[in-house]
Amino acid sequence: MPLVFAAVAPHGFPIIPELSDDAEGALATRTAMEELGRRSVAAGVEALVIAGPHGVRVNGAICLADTARAAGTLAWQGRQVELNVPVDGRLTDAIAAKARERGIPIALAGYGGNRRDQSVLPLDWGILTPLWFLGHSQNMRGHGDVLADPPAAEIGPPAMIVTPSRSVPRESLVDFGRVVAEVSAAEPRRIGFVASCDWGHAHAALGPYGFHPESAAVDAEVVAAVQANDLMRLIDLDERRARDAAIDGLWQALMLGGALDVTPMDVEFLSYEAPTYYGMLVAVWAP
Repeated sequence: MPLVFAAVAPHGFPIIPELSDDAEGALATRTAMEELGRRSVAAGVEALVIAGPHGVRVNGAICLADTARAAGTLAWQGRQVELNVPVDGRLTDAIAAKARERGIPIALAGYGGNRRDQSVLPLDWGILTPLWFLGHSQNMRGHGDVLADPPAAEIGPPAMIVTPSRSVPRESLVDFGRVVAEVSAAEPRRIGFVASCDWGHAHAALGPYGFHPESAAVDAEVVAAVQANDLMRLIDLDERRARDAAIDGLWQALMLGGALDVTPMDVEFLSYEAPTYYGMLVAVWAP
């Protein structure tokens, strides 16, 4: 059936309650992400396609996890959480095949064993953080627990994990999103698509990227595009401005724009804030 849920979600991991009491000032973002999780449950999502900027990247290609599971750890100010999630191989194979038919550059990345069922992809914060709010928080382990075998009973939908290279043409990223929507429409399961995005990283002089006025300017344009339900307008964002603003969400957002081109949905803008040096936006789409 067509996509039943979509979202732009941030990945600043202090929003995870187990890692920070005050979310480093991003309490509105945390509240919005909790609402995003409720919307996903209400939509009955059975599998997720999630695209993020920080995982295993292959230059010139859109990289897909070719493993049975993904697992990783996040540590922050003396606290630690760990997550072990199933990777949806059936959805990965179907989308990879259709994307290759379209001439979209696809790379399948394994890690560890040479068989998919022996392979576990390292799980980065760009994927782990949204998945925490998308049904997997009950699989989390706290500091001192051992991350080894998967939980006895899976909680949360399996995920297809996508990491685009920024050197892939923007039109190909959009077309990949269209493929996601088309494959989802042929699936009996209820599929959701999540773009894991943080935005300008140069909002504060003391941050690791320093200060640049383009962070606020570009973030405002992104907010306007989301509120207008017109992610495709971002395809023309000047490369220099994107670099000066130090955004990491454009490429995943264009994928989501392509998916929405095939399966139009209504948007609800939930939050935007930049309490430290980077901007975070939460929005959900539903039929």
